Amino acid sequence: MKNSASIPRVVQADAKQALRVQAQQILPVLTAFFFSLNYSEISHQRLSQQHNGSEFDYQGLTRAQHSQFGRVMIKWQLYANAHQDLSDLIYEADVLTSINNLSNNQNNLQNSLSAIVPPLLFYENITSKILAQLQQLTILVLPYYPNGSLANQLSAQKHLLLTHAQKNQFILQSANLIYHLHNIGWLHNDIKPSNILLEGFLPNNADNSRITFDLLLTDFALARTLCQPSVANIAGTPAYLAPERWQGYGSTVQSDIYAFGIMLYEILVGERPFAIDAQSSDPMIDWATQHCQQSVPTLPLEYSRYQDVIDKALAKQIEKRYQSMNEMLLDLESMEYGKVTELNN
Repeated sequence: MKNSASIPRVVQADAKQALRVQAQQILPVLTAFFFSLNYSEISHQRLSQQHNGSEFDYQGLTRAQHSQFGRVMIKWQLYANAHQDLSDLIYEADVLTSINNLSNNQNNLQNSLSAIVPPLLFYENITSKILAQLQQLTILVLPYYPNGSLANQLSAQKHLLLTHAQKNQFILQSANLIYHLHNIGWLHNDIKPSNILLEGFLPNNADNSRITFDLLLTDFALARTLCQPSVANIAGTPAYLAPERWQGYGSTVQSDIYAFGIMLYEILVGERPFAIDAQSSDPMIDWATQHCQQSVPTLPLEYSRYQDVIDKALAKQIEKRYQSMNEMLLDLESMEYGKVTELNN
């Protein structure tokens, strides 16, 4: 996800109005196109646009039914044929394929059936005449997860209903996902609740000694391998970007750990540790100030045992932060084991 926080609100309002007009032209054409590919019950969920030189690229999410795959979510991108090498979805399809292959190989070696990302059911890059000009349409077809993302469970009303055990399972399972992603050589670069899918409903608490992956990571547009050179930019979601990213440095394992630290606080409390004024005239400066200068808030007493872990995950300096997700996961698991032992005594 590329952020748009620095775009003036007047410009954003004009862009939204223009997008509504474009949607009236684009979506009926795409509906007919998806019907021709044997999709039915088509429901467009989201549409966005990016300016690419003199052209606009359009991205969307569409829910549909397929005779072979069942209920699916179609991620699509429509762009001028001349820009075919610039598709985010082409890159994301390659990333998903690589991660699934690597995790499957590792699972076979460890005799495990766990997955960390959704399966890529279908992928196609099509050249077609749409809206009177030659366009490139890239589509990724993924399973539809009716329970949505972790962000849905952290909404104001639902968060109040979460038990301590459920929050703890969300924390441990999310940490496991990121640990395994790093372990096969990938950084996500946009860790946040909306990028954690709920494969099942809520985690099974029957056996806390074994973590099962009811959660899956999604949205790999910004992912990179650990061996790729890191590019200094602030692409991502401002509320979760580590201090070093705002200071002109590239992403690292510690950047993902910092984002997870924000999410850990959010799972416990129901809100993020840092926030800016919704009416800020310069939100990017305000976010940078929050992440680089603002102290980590003190947790409510009922979650105080997590304070040291969150403080270390959100350390402003990389060298004071956890050096790996494994290190952080061990602290989380030992802390939970200590709590269980205490309750049993």
